[in-house]
Amino acid sequence: MSAPIIVGLISDTHGQVRPTVHDALAGVSLILHAGDVCGDEVLDELSLIAPVVAVAGNCDVPGDPRLVQQVERTIGGVSIHVSHGHELGVPTPARLIAAYPQQVLVFGHTHCPLIHRERDRLVVNPGAAGPRRFDIVPSVARLTIVDGSADVTLVPLG
Repeated sequence: MSAPIIVGLISDTHGQVRPTVHDALAGVSLILHAGDVCGDEVLDELSLIAPVVAVAGNCDVPGDPRLVQQVERTIGGVSIHVSHGHELGVPTPARLIAAYPQQVLVFGHTHCPLIHRERDRLVVNPGAAGPRRFDIVPSVARLTIVDGSADVTLVPLG
């Protein structure tokens, strides 16, 4: 068995990095941000934890050079797709699974944390890590990859 690779998943920071994010994502090797970053300060702060790759959300400035439209990577034998989700209208696990072929699909936009498994596919919304909205507890997620298999844990940001 190979050593686990742990990837931090975060979304919808909307210009805020809560201090508890540092503890929640401690030890991750990479952070994938699923959009609505809303400021370079967020990316700078997160990069103190681990390297960050971020996609653009509907609230981000169009053409921001630090944000891409989507991320497609293979990490530890697991294919991963990250997008904000707004490109699908209202993102749902079914829409994401139909649109993207990767094993792990990460999105944001709805602010609602979600873990959905369908056969060998995993759909994850880490929830909104920024200002509290819609009476939803802010959260992030930790994606653990071991020997080509992925599992995820949601981490509330108290």
